[in-house]
Amino acid sequence: REQARLKAGVVEQDTEQWQKDPNFTGLERVGGVDLSYVRGDDSSACASLVVLSYPALEVLYEDCRMVAVTTPYVAGFLAFREVPFLVEAVQRLQQEEPKLAPQVLLVDGNGLLHHRGFGVACHLGVLTDLPCIGVAKNLLQVDGLVRDELHREQIRSLQRSGDTFPLTGTSGRVLGMALRSYNNSCKPLYVSVGHRVSLDTAVRLVSSCCRFRVPEPIRQADIRSREYIRK
Repeated sequence: REQARLKAGVVEQDTEQWQKDPNFTGLERVGGVDLSYVRGDDSSACASLVVLSYPALEVLYEDCRMVAVTTPYVAGFLAFREVPFLVEAVQRLQQEEPKLAPQVLLVDGNGLLHHRGFGVACHLGVLTDLPCIGVAKNLLQVDGLVRDELHREQIRSLQRSGDTFPLTGTSGRVLGMALRSYNNSCKPLYVSVGHRVSLDTAVRLVSSCCRFRVPEPIRQADIRSREYIRK
C-alpha cells in the first residue's frame, strides 16, 4: 500500500530547463548513490553519496557512512531496505552544503523497470523530489522481458557507445532502454525513468556521464563506499 501511495507521485516527464537543452546547459552537479555491504554481513553497509561537476565529472562532494540495515530483503521491495539511508545523505548535504546539492541523481538500480513500476530510483526520487534515473547492470525480468536469444541478438546490434534499443514489455509499454555506454564493453546498461525526467533525457544524460561502462557518479559512489569499508 505504501509503495502504491508513493508511486502516485512519480513524474515521468522532464521538469527542469536544463533537461530540455540538447547540451544540458545549466546542469552543473550530478549525484550518484550506492550502498555497499560488508562482505558476509548483510546488516552492515556503507551508504555513499557523491556529487560530480558536470560536464567535467570531477568529484565535488562525498559522504560515506556506515549504517545498520535492519529491514529484511524482500524481492521487489529493496527500496524499503536501502532508500532511507540515501534520503538521509541527500538531506544532510542539502542542509550542510546547499550549494553542492545535486540537480539530478543517478541510482544503481531500476526505476519504472520494476514489477510494480516503482523501483529504487522512483522511490528515492519521490522522497527527495529530485530528478532521478535508474541505471541497472542486469536486466530485471518483468512484463515478459527475458534474457533470451532475441535479447542477446539485440545486444549484439549495439555497435558503439550511445546505441540503444527499447525495453518493451508484453504490455506494449516501453519500460526502459538498453544502452551501450562504452565502446570497450559489449554489456549494456538498463536505463529507466526514476522521477522528474523523460526516458530520452535519462539515456542521453547517462551516456554523457560514462567514461567506462558504469556512469561516473555511480562508479565513484561505489568505489568510495568500498574503500570506506576497507578502511
